[in-house]
Amino acid sequence: MSGLDSNHGEPIIRKTLPSSFLTLLVAFAVQLGLCAVSPALAGIPGSISQINLDAHGVALGGYDPVAYFDNGKPTRGDEKISASYGGARYLFATAAHRSAFLKDPRAYLPEFGGFCVVGTAYGQKVDVDPETGKVVNGHLYLNNSARALEIFDKDPTGIISKAETNWQTVKEKAL
Repeated sequence: MSGLDSNHGEPIIRKTLPSSFLTLLVAFAVQLGLCAVSPALAGIPGSISQINLDAHGVALGGYDPVAYFDNGKPTRGDEKISASYGGARYLFATAAHRSAFLKDPRAYLPEFGGFCVVGTAYGQKVDVDPETGKVVNGHLYLNNSARALEIFDKDPTGIISKAETNWQTVKEKAL
C-alpha cells in the first residue's frame, strides 16, 4: 500500500496508527505538559533545583508535610494555610500543622529535597508521587510510584544508605 488513494491520488488517513507512534506521541505530550500522567507529580522537567518544587514554588505537590508524621497518611494542604522555608512554599491541612512546622521546619522536611529515595539510591533525580510518602525513623521519604515504594519497603535501610551516598551527586542533576 503506497499511502495514496488509487482512485484520486489523494493521501489517505489510516484508521489505525502503529502503537509505537502513539507511545511516542503520548510521551512527547507529557514532556510538553499537554497532558499529565499523575496530577500529584510536582517537579519541573529540566530543573536543577535541589528542592522538588512545582512551577509555583510549592513543595510536596501541595501535600502537608506534617500530616505524614501526625496522622501517618498523605494529606493535601490548603492554599490558604501555607509557610515558606528554604526557598519552598509548603501547604498545610490545618493551622495546627502550620504552627508545628514553623516551630521546627527541619523535622518535617522530606529527605533528599523531596525527590524519590529509590531514584536517588540508583543515582537519579526522580520526581515523586506524594501519595507514596512514608516516615521511617522520624524522617519523611518519598517515592515516584507504588512500585518504587515496594522496592523501598523491601529494604528501607539499604535504600536510604545508598541514597545518602548518592545525594551529593544526584542533587546537582537536572530533573
